[in-house]
Amino acid sequence: MKTDVQTAVKTKWVLDPSHSELLFKVKHLMITNVKGEFRDFSATIDGEDFLKSQIEAVVNTDSVFTNEKDRDAHLKSADFFDVENHGQMKFSGTSFKKVDDVNYLLKGLLSIKGVSREISLDVEFGGINKDPWGNTKAGFSFEGKLNRKDWGLTWNAALETGGVLVSDEVRISGEVQFVKQV
Repeated sequence: MKTDVQTAVKTKWVLDPSHSELLFKVKHLMITNVKGEFRDFSATIDGEDFLKSQIEAVVNTDSVFTNEKDRDAHLKSADFFDVENHGQMKFSGTSFKKVDDVNYLLKGLLSIKGVSREISLDVEFGGINKDPWGNTKAGFSFEGKLNRKDWGLTWNAALETGGVLVSDEVRISGEVQFVKQV
């Protein structure tokens, strides 16, 4: 007697780095924002239903770029990301909940320098579409805030006039496009 065995194929979505960006902003001198980006990161979504999928991201901390060589070197030092000992930041989604037709709330564990803490990100789902080459793509925009001190990023300098050189609050945002794997 012959039995048919069906294998469940799990859908996987992989980040399209040429159509994605990961940005951050922090207050400098308490009067303006300085922005930066990470230029090397990857992410996956495992599952067809995004609300039930496993979401993972890895950011190479050595890829930090703020358009100022000395500042980038400082961010890579032990005062901040310590890229020699902690070459990656990792995000692992723990829940993805629908708020309305296009807005979602993504919660997950962000690990920086060996410290893992939960963060929440507001996510806008841009939709799913096919590109001219037949690839199915999904697009998302996200933003959130975190306190850098929660991950041991505590370096700062007091200002003569009061306040500090760099704010504790970091605003993060991104535009990410994923390609459905076949």
